[in-house]
Amino acid sequence: MLQLSAHWFLKAAEFGDHRPIWKLRFPRLPIREIAYVGDFSIRLVAPIRDQMANAQGPNFMKNTLKLAAAAAALAMSGTAIAGSSDGKIQIKALATLVAPDGKITSFELDDIGLPAGTQTKADDNFVPTIAAEYFFTPNISLETICCVTQHDVTGTGPLDGAGLVSNANIIPATLTAKYHFGDGSGFKPYVGAGPTYFIFIDEKAGATAQALGATRQKMNDKVGFALQAGFDLPINDKGLGLSVDAKRYFVNTTARWFAGDTEVLRTRHRIDPWVVSAGLAYRF
Repeated sequence: MLQLSAHWFLKAAEFGDHRPIWKLRFPRLPIREIAYVGDFSIRLVAPIRDQMANAQGPNFMKNTLKLAAAAAALAMSGTAIAGSSDGKIQIKALATLVAPDGKITSFELDDIGLPAGTQTKADDNFVPTIAAEYFFTPNISLETICCVTQHDVTGTGPLDGAGLVSNANIIPATLTAKYHFGDGSGFKPYVGAGPTYFIFIDEKAGATAQALGATRQKMNDKVGFALQAGFDLPINDKGLGLSVDAKRYFVNTTARWFAGDTEVLRTRHRIDPWVVSAGLAYRF
């Protein structure tokens, strides 16, 4: 559940007057709260540092904090980049849930002899994301995203829990054309669609696959398609706002396992992830 609240506080040493604090809370995400203070500064309120590290690992925590710092620097640079609610460019700093499918759609080669009914699934992941958007008109824009997400693939059915693919890093290069409803002020829902290209990096054979003799694993890079819907909600008239976005990707890939130089297993998989994001937007 997404929560938005406003509070007032007095911090004379920093501001000398009362300023509103807008808080966007993510109760179930590692980034629990993003707070917007007054009209020029942002701070990230995260869980206890060691709990966050244990939950998602040091790299996620480090990257998330870097992303929040970048968003704060952008919003605070009003004198260098004048924010505007009808600007041509919008940058977003988001917390993102990536929830792929991972099921096998066909077996193309099986020299291992997998049990009948073998199936697979991919795990979910939370990652920080940057989105960049250019508005051609108040209602039409193009958007691209920048993120890397890591996933493991495990067996279900007779191979329930078996580690088949380990640490598959994916860059989901995506470009969507978006249509924004309304007159450009206030609540701005939108829909979008466009191509995507999934790039797989440094994937490895999982523990069970290695035990079965696989020494190497490879996922094919693939072209796919994405549908998108969401909304932007301005906080002020200086370009700062909140953004919530959902994408559904339609991508298949081929997975290969090798014993030395010999291919021993080849399967087709449906990835088709849901990608749900929320965070801050800055338009100028």
